[in-house]
Amino acid sequence: MTGKTVVITGGTSGIGQVAAEALAGMGARLVLIARDPARGEAAMARLRAKGPGAAHAIHYADLSRLSEMKRVGREIAAVEPRVDVLINNAGAMFTRREVTEDGLELTFAVNHVAYFVVTHLLRDKLVASAPARVISTSSHAHKGAKLNFDDLQLVKGFSGFKAYGRSKLCNILFTRELARRLEGTGVTANCLHPGFVATRFGDRAQGFGARVFGFLKNFAITPEKGADTIIYLASSDEPAKVTGAYFYKRREYTPTREARDDESARRLWQETAKLAGLTD
Repeated sequence: MTGKTVVITGGTSGIGQVAAEALAGMGARLVLIARDPARGEAAMARLRAKGPGAAHAIHYADLSRLSEMKRVGREIAAVEPRVDVLINNAGAMFTRREVTEDGLELTFAVNHVAYFVVTHLLRDKLVASAPARVISTSSHAHKGAKLNFDDLQLVKGFSGFKAYGRSKLCNILFTRELARRLEGTGVTANCLHPGFVATRFGDRAQGFGARVFGFLKNFAITPEKGADTIIYLASSDEPAKVTGAYFYKRREYTPTREARDDESARRLWQETAKLAGLTD
């Protein structure tokens, strides 16, 4: 990874932090997109210790806001000479339906639209840096999820778990369509299930959701184990030619039938571009 630039969202805690530090230790230069300045500065100190020879960088943005997604994507594209790996990893689950200033359901905005917008704005830089890779953190939580394009953001029948599962289905469909659109460019796009990990994830849940997460974390794996497949997809030669796939424990894994629906993938791309105000 020496000489390579890795852009990562959600790299200040949990599996993103572990992956960022591991890649820095391999010689990569890390560019973090973070929301919290205190965690951001602590993460930068750890990266400098792991990879002291690289000029690691950090950009702050609220990835629930379209204006911030676009600003940070454009900033990185403007200042970075190359982007070899983009890791879309930031994510959250919310037990109550909240709507952003852009009119987007919060889970959908953070877990899917931010992936789409940041990738869109770094796409030309990735292609120019090819061979390059886009890696997106999804989840087995997509199992049982189905998209309803008449109610994509769960205005009706909202639950935190349902919204989260749908967002993770969106991650896989986004990866499939991105891989199709990047065919022949030398840029691959893959996604993964990290496992259920003991991190800060779910800490913002309330009521019943908070109790569920508190109980489940007793059975969760470590962030080190959860980050392993991210690190593998970012650095290993083995998946270099694989694109459009879903991985679990370093192996290609077949997601649900809904996650393999190429027509849904194309329609989701078009609908997301329209919501984000970006060209298809």
